Order: sequence, then structure tokens, then C-alpha cells
Amino acid sequence: MSNSHPAAGILDRLSKASSAEEFFLLLDVEYDPRIVNVARLHILKRMGQYFAKEQFAGAAEPDIRARCKAMLEQAYADFVASSPIDERVFKALKDAATEHDKPKAFVPLSELK
Repeated sequence: MSNSHPAAGILDRLSKASSAEEFFLLLDVEYDPRIVNVARLHILKRMGQYFAKEQFAGAAEPDIRARCKAMLEQAYADFVASSPIDERVFKALKDAATEHDKPKAFVPLSELK
């Protein structure tokens, strides 16, 4: 059975997907290429966060597909309404936010020589 065979389970097909666009195609989710070009990794990471909360054991294939589609739609919508910087799904961006929120040391100009 090949990757693209319609009878292959959606989870198996998604696990073999090699691009964000392939996820959108497999799950039949419309998208703006401009948004995906800017936030592709962030969208997939967010979908992965949603996915990690799901339990698929015993679910029928149509239900699994519908839930995966809803997760991708939600992840995509998060970045249509916001930006990767605002959403901070990656550790480096979260750490940068923490550093940004720390109080800055103040040195008065009179102390500079």
C-alpha cells in the first residue's frame, strides 16, 4: 500500500507527510500560502500541541480524520489571527519573551564616564 493510497489511515498518511502543504492537502483544509510561508513550522508545532491532547484509541477513521482536520484548522486560525512572535510555540521565542519581561538594569547617564 503506498503513502497516497486512499485506504491508508489518516494518521499513517500524516506521519509520512513531508510539508505543511501536504498536511493541508491530506486534511482538505484551505489556506493562504502567504500565511503558511511565514508560519509553517509554527502551525505544525501548534497542531502537534493539540494532537498531544487527543486520544484516538477506538475511534473510527472518519472521526479521527475530522478531529485532525479540526486541529489543523484551529492551529492555522491561531496564526491567521496572530503572529509566530505573539503565539510563541517554540522554546526560543518563549525564552525571548521571558528575557524581554525582566526588569532592565538602569544606569543613570551621570554614572557613565
